[in-house]
Amino acid sequence: MSLFSVYVSVPLGLSEVLATEVASLLNLPMSQLRIERTGVRLRTDAVGIMRLNLHSRLAQRVLIEVHSGPYRNEDEVYAAALGVAWETWFDVRRSLKVDVTANRCPLKSIHFAALRVKDAVADRFREHTGQRPNVDTHRPDVRLHVHLEESTLQLSIDTSGEPLFKRGWREDKGDAPLKENLASALLALSGWSQPLGDAPSGVSQGLPLFDPCCGSGTLVIEAAQVACGMAPGLLRRFGFEALKPFAQADWKQMREQAQAAIHAPLAPVFGSDVAFRMVDFARRNAERAGVAQATQFRGGDALQRNAPIEQPGWMVLNPPYGERIEAAGVAGARQHAQVADGQDFMARLATHWKQHFAGWQAWVLSPDLELPGRMRMKASRRTPVWNGPIECRLFRFELVAGSNRRGA
Repeated sequence: MSLFSVYVSVPLGLSEVLATEVASLLNLPMSQLRIERTGVRLRTDAVGIMRLNLHSRLAQRVLIEVHSGPYRNEDEVYAAALGVAWETWFDVRRSLKVDVTANRCPLKSIHFAALRVKDAVADRFREHTGQRPNVDTHRPDVRLHVHLEESTLQLSIDTSGEPLFKRGWREDKGDAPLKENLASALLALSGWSQPLGDAPSGVSQGLPLFDPCCGSGTLVIEAAQVACGMAPGLLRRFGFEALKPFAQADWKQMREQAQAAIHAPLAPVFGSDVAFRMVDFARRNAERAGVAQATQFRGGDALQRNAPIEQPGWMVLNPPYGERIEAAGVAGARQHAQVADGQDFMARLATHWKQHFAGWQAWVLSPDLELPGRMRMKASRRTPVWNGPIECRLFRFELVAGSNRRGA
């Protein structure tokens, strides 16, 4: 059984939690993983790669590294690509796209480097088959990745195709939606969907999950799929389906097993939003995702919505900020402005929580590093998380009955 050198990429700041997920999915000891700044390196076989693509909730892409070595110029990039036996990976009739990333690259044009790789692949196929593959920049069958460091070149084959956060169900969305894998990362970091240390997870304890600013429902739907044991990749296709080393019979069996593993939800999941249009979007997305019966969406202002269930649980939310403040509710555009009594939207939200959500824990993603002070609450945890290019913190607040701290 062939083992491949694999790199699983993830948004910045999530490598550690990705490593925990990968080790669990493949039943590997952590010592066999190499954790890097934006991903995890490991060795696994074709079945392991298919499993990562189908089941990982956090990964961005799963790449097979086919070459790593030094380079000095574009000609050496071409020579390295020409030396890879591409014909053993895919058929000449498959369309192709080459993507390039670079870090301190000395070349004048990384676009030209991509062209040289494409030429090398075409020349290699022409030499071995008498034909060359076509290039398709929009819907390619095969994606190749070139990464250029200051003196090191890496060539990889993308087994994912479209990025893995594209689950295939989110057709209705609002402004600045949370990516699906980041939403799942928030659930894991909070401990609701993944144990922290030896503690049981919230979903295994049957504890409710509530997002009071749910937008088009991304976080709620991800939570519902976790609660139902539903693999996140069941509704989409993957790049490895066009690659020779991956047996269709193995893939069919894995999909059937994943489908059979879906069960009734282990925990209730709720979402609400002040915009009824977003609630409609969320319900349609949940229907497409196969979790309509496992989710409950309602319209309502975050400053007025009471707890959806008597049993305390988790609130996990990405509240509106910046240009998204119109979704805030009665505080509206005054989210960052001071209102008459000196409290902004988040402080008023904290007061509401203390009155109506005692016993819950709230996990709030925000780029505002001073958020606990604005809410007049003490954060028991501050986890660095990047939402695209925005540096954020995932704050944990333990909600107890009472008024806000004085003089905060």
